[in-house]
This record gives sequence, structure tokens and C-alpha cells, in this order.
Amino acid sequence: MGTQERRQREKERRRNDILNAAECVFFSKGVNTATMDDVAEEAELSKGTLYLYFKSKQELYLGINQRGFDILGNMFQKAIKNKKTGLEKIKAMGYAYYDFAKKYPDYYRALMYFENSGIDFSDYESFFEQIKTSGFRVLHFVRDILYEGQTDGSIAGSFDAEKLSFILWGQTSGVIQIISKMDKHPNKDLNFKPADLFEEYINRAEAILTNR
Repeated sequence: MGTQERRQREKERRRNDILNAAECVFFSKGVNTATMDDVAEEAELSKGTLYLYFKSKQELYLGINQRGFDILGNMFQKAIKNKKTGLEKIKAMGYAYYDFAKKYPDYYRALMYFENSGIDFSDYESFFEQIKTSGFRVLHFVRDILYEGQTDGSIAGSFDAEKLSFILWGQTSGVIQIISKMDKHPNKDLNFKPADLFEEYINRAEAILTNR
């Protein structure tokens, strides 16, 4: 291994260490409350060294966000592995998204914060483009499966697969957020469990996609 390659590997290792530290801080304190000083302390680095790798808290946040999208994309790939039709794959991806929110709630909240915070991240151009690429890769994956369902006849009707991918993403995210709130603040007057709500949502979505 050459000197340049060793330096690159060390740089990548340090970058990942910093992101790991940022996750600990952001997930425990919240993005708004956490500071670069907190991250530097958690990473056991000087603040100057931290800024060599990430120029701001926003860049750190975007790096964490990309990790979340990468995990979700891998879960989607595994979920559809043994599915045959487009409809089966879309349903499997819906359940995978729900599992992602349950298994990785901090990453899920990070993704939702990115979508709902209203913060303009475009000043951090390179990181913003990376996260947009990761996000659109997930949405385009959904789009392609919807198109596959149209082609194999398992999903009925004529529709714009790209527009529908955004609609399904928004609807599924919304239902998951409702369930998350229900889990945190149980209502004894309800005659169903929060998880039952997602099952009902998947059934309703299937009925619409198949015109049943």
C-alpha cells in the first residue's frame, strides 16, 4: 500500500469517526441544540481538526442523513429480493420503510428533519448534492418498481410512476409519523394497536393500486 493510499484511508477513517461522534451528539441532544464543540469533545479532537473535515454542523448533519438513506436503500434491496411482481415489491418496500423507522428511529427522524425543517442546505453544495442524489436514488427505485408493476399488470391503471413515487413516499412517511406519536402517547380508547394502522394502510394502498 502506497503512502497516498494510506493517507486517504486514514482521512476516511477520521471522517467516519467524526460522523460517529456527531451521531452520538445529534441523536442525544437534537440537531438544533448540538454544537460543533460538543462533536469535537465527543470525537476527542480539536475544533480546528474537526473543521478540516466538516465546515459546519449542517455538513455533519447531511453526512448523517446520507447514512440513513444508504441504510434504507439497502433494506429496500433486501426486501424485494425474492418478490416477483411489481405490486409484491412495492408492498415489501412499504414494510421495509416501516421497519427502518422502528429499527433506526434516529436516522428516520433525521430524514424527516431534512424534509420538514425548512432549512436551506444548498449553501453546502457538495454535501447537498450528495444527499439529493441519495434521496432521489431511493425515490427512483420506487418509481422503477411502480413502472415494473404497470408492465407486468400487477398494478392497474395509467399513471405517472415518478409522481406516484413521491405521493407514496409522502403518504407512507405520514402514516409512520402518526404511528410513532401513538407509540409515544398511547390512547387507551382506541380499539386497535398502532401497528395495525400500518397494516390497514398497506391494504388500502394495495386496493388503490389494483383498482379493487
